[in-house]
Amino acid sequence: TNFFSIILNMKLKYKEKWYILHKLIRSMIKKLIVLVFCFSTFSNLNSMDNKPYHHLPDNTFRNPEGSPKRDDKIKWSYSTFNKEKKKLDMTVPDDHVLGKEYVLKDLASKQNSDYIGWIGHATFLIKLGKTTIITDPVFSKNAGPLIFGPKRYVEPALNLNEIPKIDLFLLTHNHYDHQDMGTIRKFPYKDANVIVPLKLGKYFTKNSFENVNELDWYQTIEKNDLKITMLPAVHWSKRSLTDTNKTLWGSYLIEYKGKKILFACDTGYGEIYKDLGKKFGPIDLTIINIGAYNFKPMFNKSIYHTNPEEALQIAKDLNSRSVIGMHWGTFVLSLEPIMEPPKRFLENAKKYGFKNDNAIIFKIGEFKNLDDIL
Repeated sequence: TNFFSIILNMKLKYKEKWYILHKLIRSMIKKLIVLVFCFSTFSNLNSMDNKPYHHLPDNTFRNPEGSPKRDDKIKWSYSTFNKEKKKLDMTVPDDHVLGKEYVLKDLASKQNSDYIGWIGHATFLIKLGKTTIITDPVFSKNAGPLIFGPKRYVEPALNLNEIPKIDLFLLTHNHYDHQDMGTIRKFPYKDANVIVPLKLGKYFTKNSFENVNELDWYQTIEKNDLKITMLPAVHWSKRSLTDTNKTLWGSYLIEYKGKKILFACDTGYGEIYKDLGKKFGPIDLTIINIGAYNFKPMFNKSIYHTNPEEALQIAKDLNSRSVIGMHWGTFVLSLEPIMEPPKRFLENAKKYGFKNDNAIIFKIGEFKNLDDIL
């Protein structure tokens, strides 16, 4: 203010005064910009120091420390994939999918029991006390936008309008074979509590769901007599060309009456599971992906989907008493024979410390009482 007063009172022509003022203001603005930039940079660095490892400065996410990294030399080819996919034997065993009439009758008989039932792929119905949970529900005919993406080669065990009243909707990540917008839009129980990883809530709120909760890794929420904690997984997220890893992914630890059930996101093997085993184990039941791993001849295997042996190793790392293999037998997402995952899973279970009745494969439409599983 003193500078301005002095300049205005100087015996100078108007243009000269304006020139001096103009130079002074420009100098002040430049200094202000530098100060703002420095403060902003310091604030960002300070805030990053306080952010978890999986949060990146560009507001995307990454896998836990020690996770495998994708080889940049890997070349994905749709033409090669489609050519190799045509070589697969698509014969589905008769007993892979149970008949609809039997499924409906069996489900009705268990309505007062705690149970777990497989609808297909990563979609399960889990009833615990007064709460019926659905996981990653996909009821559409294909896993992709509109009419695109892999088509189901078996139907879901139940139609969407045949599922029981759902109290809790768990979503692990945004890939099309897990976050099915057709199912979300048509979902009959919009009053269900929804739990999703960070930045996925908008897909539900804009489709009239009433109670949507976003969780970060290690955050916990309690619903009725359940305690649900989101835990890390070794995976990634993407639904378009521009949103890679802009939303989080994660697994769910469900605690109920002293029992622990881990519903895994799609995941590859990582050192994080030994740490989770120490912090949260022993786990009574792990439900984990065992399919979508083989991509030969393009590359050996996916680092983001465990093969059956890696799934068993994760269950062992978690100190799991029992393990269910999922994420197979519904869509062709990779190039292993469609019935190979459960075969390898059961054949190798003993090597990882699981007895025959502790490594479990469901038929699509099969429901089991929780006590029988555990």
